[in-house]
Amino acid sequence: MSTPQKPLTARERARIEFTAEIKAVARGQLAESGAAALSLRAVARELGLASASALYRYFPSRDALLTALILDGYTSLSDAAEAAYAALDVADAERADALERWVGVCHAVRDWALAHPHEYALIYGTPVPGYAAPQDTVAQATRLPYLIGALFADRLGQDGHRPGDNRPAMPDDARQSLAPLLARLPPDTPTDLVMGSLMAWTYLFGAISFELFGHRREIIADPRAFFDHEARRLGTALGLAI
Repeated sequence: MSTPQKPLTARERARIEFTAEIKAVARGQLAESGAAALSLRAVARELGLASASALYRYFPSRDALLTALILDGYTSLSDAAEAAYAALDVADAERADALERWVGVCHAVRDWALAHPHEYALIYGTPVPGYAAPQDTVAQATRLPYLIGALFADRLGQDGHRPGDNRPAMPDDARQSLAPLLARLPPDTPTDLVMGSLMAWTYLFGAISFELFGHRREIIADPRAFFDHEARRLGTALGLAI
């Protein structure tokens, strides 16, 4: 039996609310001026504060505020993708195969990006000059790649299928290049599974970035229909179809 949580004090509630307000103003500045122009002074001014020093108890620097926004972005995006993955089990259990889950996750990520374009640009766009994300962003940043990896792992376990059976074997130099990632995975993780997951992850964000940043505007009349087909086509090519 879990221990009941102690109610928040008025001061704790006020801190949570003001922190959320600071981040909401900062997101507005991302939309207006971009991440590189974000500053605590500008946030303080918009909040009606005389000095940025009033914000230092919440965010000691611009980079700390950026990190909070990045963590929120990764968390929100990953929550949406994981919800889409889980919802398919409930809505259509018979078709809850790896390909359908892949397409569902792809649409969830695209929908989130279109609804939050400036937050998407913050986490998957041009790096912010002078900013280096700290290590504590890694856990949230890797939730979605690991979810995609789970799709391939699920498919691997169905009928003994191995995505990539009919594709060229991975040469040693390519295999060795995966060493940093493989070191973080179980020792028996098939490298072909890792390769397929990385290709799928790279495709997904490449396609969304091309659409979101306008590179397909003049050549595709129905972006959603095209995206659905290419997601299915890539998933099939990578071995996710039954």
